[in-house]
Amino acid sequence: MCGIVGYIGSRSATEVIIGGLQRLEYRGYDSAGIAIYDVEAGLQLRRSVGKLSNLVARVSHEPAVGTIGLGHTRWATHGGVTEMNAHPHRDASGSIVVIQNGIVENYLELKSRLLEQGVPFQSQTDTEVIAHLLAYHYQREGALAPALRETMLELRGGNAVVAFCIHEPDRFVAARLGNAGGVVLGSAQGEHFVASDVPAILDYTRDLIFLEDRDLAVVSRDGIAISRLDGSQVARPTVTVPWDPIAAARGDYKHFMEKEIHEQPRALVDVLRGRIDHEAGRVDLEDLRLDDADLRRVERIYTTACGTAWHAGLVAKFMIERLARVRVEVDYASEFRYREPVLGKDSLLLAFTQSGETVDTLAAMEQARDQGVPSVAIVNAIGSQAARVADGGPIYLHAGPEIGVASTKAFTSMLVSAYLFALRLAQARGTMTPDQIRPHLQALVELPGKAATIIERVLPQCEELTEHYHRASNALFLGRQQNYPIALEGALKLKEISYIHAEGYPAGEMKHGPIALIDEDLPVVCIAPRDEIYPKMVSNIEQVQARHGQVIAIITDGDDFLPTRARHTLSVPPTIPLLQPVLTAIPLQIFAYTMAVRRGCDVDQPRNLAKSVTVE
Repeated sequence: MCGIVGYIGSRSATEVIIGGLQRLEYRGYDSAGIAIYDVEAGLQLRRSVGKLSNLVARVSHEPAVGTIGLGHTRWATHGGVTEMNAHPHRDASGSIVVIQNGIVENYLELKSRLLEQGVPFQSQTDTEVIAHLLAYHYQREGALAPALRETMLELRGGNAVVAFCIHEPDRFVAARLGNAGGVVLGSAQGEHFVASDVPAILDYTRDLIFLEDRDLAVVSRDGIAISRLDGSQVARPTVTVPWDPIAAARGDYKHFMEKEIHEQPRALVDVLRGRIDHEAGRVDLEDLRLDDADLRRVERIYTTACGTAWHAGLVAKFMIERLARVRVEVDYASEFRYREPVLGKDSLLLAFTQSGETVDTLAAMEQARDQGVPSVAIVNAIGSQAARVADGGPIYLHAGPEIGVASTKAFTSMLVSAYLFALRLAQARGTMTPDQIRPHLQALVELPGKAATIIERVLPQCEELTEHYHRASNALFLGRQQNYPIALEGALKLKEISYIHAEGYPAGEMKHGPIALIDEDLPVVCIAPRDEIYPKMVSNIEQVQARHGQVIAIITDGDDFLPTRARHTLSVPPTIPLLQPVLTAIPLQIFAYTMAVRRGCDVDQPRNLAKSVTVE
């Protein structure tokens, strides 16, 4: 959710940049800063923690003058909320300035290499690694653009980076790697802008250019030049955005659901921000009000939710029981509130809700409170009723507004939030040591980049699948263990927006009823990543195939066996088994979306459905 704004022109760069950052405040942040350059005044860096008003106050006392500069609002990932960790960051010479959105997955490796070379670090951030790498390549290349190109090629993970050097005072350079951070460029009458999102610069121009993965742009007083990280030149189209807040929010996507599917890499970055400490092997949930002693007393957890959020609760059961060794029961909130549950003083209620206003979930939380049981809300909407009722504290998704009725980015963010909670619980209860937690943190950090890979790869594949299946009237989704809830979620998505009847089942139950439905007209989506129960899923797929079902298999990259058994395959990168649902869910979202588009359905507002169910 970090905000990026850059400007070069004839106006006060400070005013343009701070105004743009204010328009990005909805993204969430915990510190802010600007770097402004003037030939006479030199490079002026102003940073502060907290709200932008603190930075404005700082600038009013210490003005920053110039017509070129960069600004940033940070949400902490590596390193705490301090002025030293706030962006922009500089290299050791103080001549290069960098702002970034994303996570450098291999920052520990890069930082160790730089420390061995004697490079001094001033912050705890992964961004400072970029500044020092850029300085190293600048010395070798002698120019900022090729230096940033070489730097980006060393980074792993999704990152948007903007850099400036005082030795080239007429330009800044921006690059995008992966999909965890957007970069939009704008031009108007001799001035040029860069931002992480459209609203930051709409006051100045509606003619925008969106950088693609592995694009690098040189933004100078003379114009904008875009190339690829391999050095080849490329032209990106200029998109004219109408002065319409809804259209502007949707950008160049046809539907909000499509936009929100593409926002998942960024959302997965944001849900991790400030919560993981690689070096200490720890998870810190900033708003959780339960300390280690409270968490050690928990012997049973009840997860409660509705719809898609209930599927997240089912996945959470696998995560919490395996990592923290605490028994978990999963309830529909609409059933939980009426069955007079006996909770017990050693219990905890874990509520999942995107809006924080779902009436049945709120009633379940109130019932827990009446029995003296604390509740924790995994919730997207900040300050919502669920966040206020949760006496154990909220765990915010920080996924940003989700407009499409069918949840996508909120769902995968719920899964990651649940994983963080499971690790936090394991940490408090001593079921995992820091050394055991670190590989899980690394796997979490790698998720955004893997999600971006899936979206780019699977979207055209699913568009092709719709040609085969858009006339289907039924579909079956099968999965096992932690991927069984994803089968339920995939079926729900297809039902919600394409109006195709679909059922999700645990694959081991197929012979107890659903197998009767299988014929040559039935698409059967089988979630079969390579894990400990892969052979069982292979057996289920062969049983479907023997009855002429049309198998669409979700497989792991490198699996060369199932493509010989299934009619179609969609592959996802490997990860820790308990995190596979985050990745296997995304192809099913895309499949449902492309099917709905092909069938001419109202994707964002499907019939009879509402985004938040606030009445029974």
